[in-house]
Amino acid sequence: MTYVIEMRNIRKEFPGIVANDDITLQVQPGEIHALLGENGAGKSTLMNVLFGLYQPEQGEIYVKGQKVKITSPNIAGDLGIGMVHQHFMLIDTFTVTENIILGSEPTKAGKIDIKVAEEQVRKLSNQYGLNVDPHAKVRDISVGMQQRVEILKTLYRGAEILIFDEPTAVLTPHEIRELMKIMKLLVSEGKSIILITHKLKEIKEVADKCTVIRRGKGIGTVDVADAEPSQLASMMVGRDIKFQVNQEPYHPGANVLEIKDLTVLDSRKVAAVNSLSLTVKSGEILGVAGVDGNGQSELIEAITGLRKAASGQILLNGKEITQHRPRKITEAGIAHIPEDRHKHGLVLDFSIGHNMVLETYYQRPYSKAGILHFDKIRKQAEKLIKEFDVRTPSVDTPARALSGGNQQKAIIAREIDRDPDLLIAAQPTRGLDVGAIEFIHRRLLEQRKNGKAVLLISLELDEILNLSDRIAVIYEGKIIDIVEPSKVTEDELGLLMAGHHLKGAHENEH
Repeated sequence: MTYVIEMRNIRKEFPGIVANDDITLQVQPGEIHALLGENGAGKSTLMNVLFGLYQPEQGEIYVKGQKVKITSPNIAGDLGIGMVHQHFMLIDTFTVTENIILGSEPTKAGKIDIKVAEEQVRKLSNQYGLNVDPHAKVRDISVGMQQRVEILKTLYRGAEILIFDEPTAVLTPHEIRELMKIMKLLVSEGKSIILITHKLKEIKEVADKCTVIRRGKGIGTVDVADAEPSQLASMMVGRDIKFQVNQEPYHPGANVLEIKDLTVLDSRKVAAVNSLSLTVKSGEILGVAGVDGNGQSELIEAITGLRKAASGQILLNGKEITQHRPRKITEAGIAHIPEDRHKHGLVLDFSIGHNMVLETYYQRPYSKAGILHFDKIRKQAEKLIKEFDVRTPSVDTPARALSGGNQQKAIIAREIDRDPDLLIAAQPTRGLDVGAIEFIHRRLLEQRKNGKAVLLISLELDEILNLSDRIAVIYEGKIIDIVEPSKVTEDELGLLMAGHHLKGAHENEH
């Protein structure tokens, strides 16, 4: 058989690490081939080799049976290979058409022929059911639409083989379903797709074959129809994974967090949180579900003291903390796993040991009379690294050298160790693989079991439905409903997140 793409025995090294160790990937024409692996397993590196962004130390690449040397993305493009990147490569102020033709503009008498380009874009958009408006400015369209523009960019350049890098990371459930339809349509029109992901549900839904990579090595290729999710998960992480979380019975206690008519302005002075009211009780996980950008970030920043509230009240254990400084709020008993671990969770150039005491370094036993006790700090860090299985060469390793999953474990270790009354977990498993996700979920459930309050803000609906005792749906800065996970389907939750009230649903702001 002639494979449309065949990568044989690829080895790619970076200083001190072998990212791809003798990996072989064979993609048949007209199939969706998933590339599955943990964070840092080497999936994106392998695809960057195929797309010409990296040169391998050894190995060979064949396209449609012909041996090729891909030294740049332009050569990949000439060979019919296109890549839809995880972080979109679009210019906000340009129109959809201008973004699509950038670098490959049709000209007439030395000028860009925008009319011809718009017609080509419209034709391609209709052919693949993408429904993209060629005239719209990129800044005015949704994230899901921006992704379609990225897909059109590759099709416009004649791509026959499309690489999708974690394409659903930023999409709503409805947009994910639409993307799956588009992928199936592309394949029915003769394209071939390589899908980089760590989401097993998506693989089961669209992929024909799946190649698993673990720690830089190829573990094997399986037919997706014959593979159980548990088999794929254990191939991926090297051990059995439990998918169902075992909840203890739900016995909530007193209110730990009370938010009353809170309004918070965003950086443009527009109300991102709009007279929102909410309570979180001890012994419960309250999940906040919503499409990204509906006030979640501003809500967290107001509770943790990172942003001033315009009006309203925030109470912790009955005491007002509305305009308190972050340190005072931390000392009052709130811990925070931030949504951006690099910006708000860690000082990347500090050692992992020093990161473990960022909120307590000024207290005993870590300092006395303003002088730090490094032996005590080191002891504490070693204890947490062991207890939370943070994989690091040493306590002195800079935080930036750790993988995303281990950075996240370090933050969780630091926050939980302080024994907070309220744990705010914002996107706690974003970008992590099933092994790290399982670990973090277990820790959140332990907090609940120990009678603590957990406020979980997540864009992952599975996570919200699996872990929450109650789900508050946020839309345009308001809580539009509070539902029980057992009484709502994923589709109904998706409708609420889009601002639609369910039949018979009542507005319940507490």
